[in-house]
Order: sequence, then C-alpha cells, then structure tokens
Amino acid sequence: MKGNLIIISSPSGGGKGTLIREVLASVPEIEYSVSYTTRERRFGEEDGKHYNFISVPEFRDKIDENEFLEYAHVHGNFYGTSLIETERKLNDGQDVILEIDVQGALQVMKKVPGAAISIFILPPSFDVLKARLTSRNTESPEDLALRLRNASGEIEQYPKFDFVVVNDEIFSAARKLASIIISERQREVRQIDRIKGIIGSFEQSKQMNTGE
Repeated sequence: MKGNLIIISSPSGGGKGTLIREVLASVPEIEYSVSYTTRERRFGEEDGKHYNFISVPEFRDKIDENEFLEYAHVHGNFYGTSLIETERKLNDGQDVILEIDVQGALQVMKKVPGAAISIFILPPSFDVLKARLTSRNTESPEDLALRLRNASGEIEQYPKFDFVVVNDEIFSAARKLASIIISERQREVRQIDRIKGIIGSFEQSKQMNTGE
C-alpha cells in the first residue's frame, strides 16, 4: 500500500519543525523528507539531516533536470523537495512529511490535487510569531524584518489547506497533528487494497460454505 503525502506548512517561526520532530518520535511508519536549500547552514544543523545544502548553480541544475516535486525562492534563498526520493518512500509504504513553505505547499497541492494531506500550522498571534523568530537569533535584523513581512501574506493562505493546527502549546499541538495523520490513514480510499483483501476473504469463505 502506498504511503500518504503529508504537507506541513506555516510562516517562518510558526513552529512546524518542532511539532514535526514530536510527531516523528511518536507516530510509526512515517518519514521526513529532507529538502534542498541554498541558504547558509545554521549552527547545529547537519547536511543531509536538516537540509541538503547545495549551491545556487547546483540547485539550478536540478531545476533543469526536473528533479524537484516543488521548489520556491523564499526569503532570498531556494528551497526544493526531491521528486525521486519522495516517490521512493511513498512506494515503500511510508507516509512522508514535507516540511515546506507556503509557496511550495501550494505547488504540490496543485500538482497532486486531492492526493496529499495539507496541514497549516498557525501561530497564536503575530506577537508570538515575532517573539519566536527573535528568540532563536538565527537571522540578521534585515532577514527578520523580511520574514515578518512575508508572514502576513503566508497567513492569508490558510483556507487552502485541509487542516489548521494552532501552535499555542507544543505538546498539545503535536498531539493534534499526530491525530490528523493517524485518522487520515483510516480513510476508505487510503486502505482500498487492504479492504479488498478482507472482503475477498469473506467472499471466499462464503463460496466454500455454499459449495460454489
């Protein structure tokens, strides 16, 4: 059975990365898609774990070779999701989380309408978002101002997503996020092969009992 594609998006500082780490630790059979980016590596980040860090020319080469499921230019840097790796994990039966910006999320939803589960992480207020971005101390004042300006436009896109989780408290929001993923696995359309096998076993038993 093919895995589910799960899009998780929010403005920068919305806390999606923290919530995803909690979900990965508690929900089985789910994998994280490591995106490609041209931005500089931050302190504590590992290449291949947090992002695949590449140069702008390398990123453009991948665009030319159609290697991305989606890509976007956000806050002055490129970000993209590997098409081949995503398909491989899904075909292996693993759910795949895409932690992507709003631009990229809308691209994927347009490419695979109805096939992905889209979840928007909403901060409880602008002031909280600003405090989170400021406290992590990873951006210059200019970058911080840019991310805050972009956040207003990104927030407006929330109605285009299937679900909205307000990240007011980490553990509560993480439980809500996990419950969405788990409940979506129970949809009939996402279990069709397994259901057919079960129904087939009943039909086979009926035939044996009636001598057909």
